[in-house]
Amino acid sequence: MKDEKSPERAALDAIIDELTAEAHSDDERIWNFQQAFQKHISLPCDGFVIGEPVKLVSFNYDGNQRRGVTTTCRRSDGREYEVAASEVLVPKHKDGSRYLGAYRHWLGLVPYALDEKATRGTAISGERARSITLPNPVELIVLSVKRTTLRCRPLQSNQTITLRAGRIWDVIPGEIAVVRPRKQWNYAGTAYLSGRVESTRIDASAFGLVPLKLEDRGNWDPAEEYWGEQGEPIEEWAKPIIARGPRRQFEMQQVLPGGVPDDPFSDPITESNDRKDAGDAQGARNILMELCQCDLRCLDAHAHLGNLVFDHWPKDAIRHYEVGFRIGELSLGPIFDGLLPWGWIDNRPFLRCLQGFGLCLWRLGRLDEAGFIFDRMLWLNPSDNQGVRFLIDDIHAKIPYPAGPPKGHPIRC
Repeated sequence: MKDEKSPERAALDAIIDELTAEAHSDDERIWNFQQAFQKHISLPCDGFVIGEPVKLVSFNYDGNQRRGVTTTCRRSDGREYEVAASEVLVPKHKDGSRYLGAYRHWLGLVPYALDEKATRGTAISGERARSITLPNPVELIVLSVKRTTLRCRPLQSNQTITLRAGRIWDVIPGEIAVVRPRKQWNYAGTAYLSGRVESTRIDASAFGLVPLKLEDRGNWDPAEEYWGEQGEPIEEWAKPIIARGPRRQFEMQQVLPGGVPDDPFSDPITESNDRKDAGDAQGARNILMELCQCDLRCLDAHAHLGNLVFDHWPKDAIRHYEVGFRIGELSLGPIFDGLLPWGWIDNRPFLRCLQGFGLCLWRLGRLDEAGFIFDRMLWLNPSDNQGVRFLIDDIHAKIPYPAGPPKGHPIRC
C-alpha cells in the first residue's frame, strides 16, 4: 500500500537537505534553520504552545545546541516568554509552516501535531471559540488555577477556555476536570465558560503532550561507584542494583518557560522559592501556576506546588507530585531500565516529583505503594542524593510516617 504521507515527508526532507547538506556541524545546521524561519515565516504569526494560542514574535539562536532555536511568544495579555521552537506548533495553512515542520522532523518529532481544522479560528485574533453543548458534561485539562478561575482546554482541542466555577481550590494543574457547563460566552477574544466541577482525575497520557526528550549520557558501571568503606557489608537495597551490572544513563529534558539557560537570575523557580521564604506564599504559587499554564511539562512547577502544601495538606500535595511524575513517566515507557542520575541537573525536577509522591504515599498510609516508588528511585539514582536509603527500611517494615519531617523532606532537596 502506498504511503499517502510520503510526498509531504519528501518535501520536508528536501528542506532539511537544503539547510543542512553543506553545514559542517549541528551548530551551523541550527543556525540555518533559524535563518530560514526568519525569512519564510511572516512575523508576528499565530501559533500554539501546548494548546495555548500565542503570537510568535521572533526566532533566535544563542549557540546553545541543546536548546536549539528558540521562539519569543506573546500571550493574549501582552506578556512575552521564550520557548524552544520545537515546542511551538503553527497551523499547516500558515506561510512558512513547512520550515518549522522540517525542523521538528529533523529533531525526530512529529512535523505537524496540529491539523488545519483543529486550529482555524482558535488563535488570539478574537474569532469566536467553538461552541460546547451546554447540557452535556465536558472534560477539560486544567492548565492553571487562579483566584476565581481556571485556565483549561478541552480534550482533543487546542482551544483555551477560562472557566468560572465554585470550589476551584479543589482542582490542580494537570488534572482533567469533568465540568457541567451552565453558560458560555466570548469577551475580548477570550472564551469563557461557567459551570460546576463534578469530578477530577489524573491521566497524563490523554493530554497529547510531546514527551520530554531523554539525552543519552553514556554508560554507568556500578563497579566504579562508592558503596561504603572497604570491609563493610553492602546494604540490601544496593545488592540487586550492583548485580544488574552496567546500564545506560540519561538526562531528561527540563522545560522552564521564561528561564534563560546559564543565567540563574532568570530562573522563575528560584524567584518562587524566594517569595515563599519571604512569606509571600501566594506570590510563589502564582509564579508556579504561570509556568504550568505556559507548559504543563514544567515538572519543577508541579514539584514546588506540592512543596507549598506538603506540611499541612498532603492529600493536595500528592496530586501535584503525581501529575509531574506521570508527565515525566511518558518519556520512559513501561520497560525503561536506565538511570536518571541526580548529577545530571535536568533530571532533578522528575526526581523531586517522585520523592514528594513517595513521601505523601507513606504519610497517607499507602506503604506498599511508597515502597515501590522509593525502590524505583534507588534504581534510577543509585547515588541517592535525596536520602531514600535512610527511609526504605522503615517503609518496608510498615513503620508509620514520623510525626516530624524525616530526612528527605521534599522542601529540603
